[in-house]
Amino acid sequence: METILKEILKWVKQADKKIIIGISGHGAAGKTTFAKKLIHALHQDQVNYLNTDPYIVNSNIRKQTILDYTYQNEHHRFKMTACHPAAHHLPSLERDVQMIRAGLDLMTIDTHYMKSTLISSKKQITIVEGMCVAFIDPELLDLKIYFYTDGDTELKRRSDRDVLERGTDINYLKQSHDERRIQYELFMHPHCEHFDMVIKTQDDEILIEKNTLVIK
Repeated sequence: METILKEILKWVKQADKKIIIGISGHGAAGKTTFAKKLIHALHQDQVNYLNTDPYIVNSNIRKQTILDYTYQNEHHRFKMTACHPAAHHLPSLERDVQMIRAGLDLMTIDTHYMKSTLISSKKQITIVEGMCVAFIDPELLDLKIYFYTDGDTELKRRSDRDVLERGTDINYLKQSHDERRIQYELFMHPHCEHFDMVIKTQDDEILIEKNTLVIK
């Protein structure tokens, strides 16, 4: 991971314009941890950070939205998860990223779990991080980094985080895990082909599957 950070830092230093870096992937893949490391490496006071969680459709609505889909020749019917593009307010996110590209200041969405902060036009770098990033127009971003992991690793990480930290019922978590992974494979993972970097994390291992970053 340190090698990736060094490459990005070198690329940023070569840039002579304001840049927007998009970081995405499914939950528990390591994208948020990487985003925080990158922000620290770039010096936090010089970087805008836009977390896209507030652009996800309310969970109460998603629970009432049932999807029909086919996976490995079998019919599935389950609630819409955040792995589906319709679970995100994509036009709103694209509008806000376009405002950043245009050099305008904006305030992030204020929520009960995340206070509104200023995205300043005076800062050269903006990091946009979250699942939503996978579904927006890739041309809006100057560098796109995608994280994912296998199903077993995701379930373990979700159990450690959601059950211990968020109080989620372990039985419910296990029940929804398989369908969430299927929706991820069908609706989200194919979008990683539009990213400059694709990184797989498994347990403590990190595998760089794609890296098209050009450093002069």
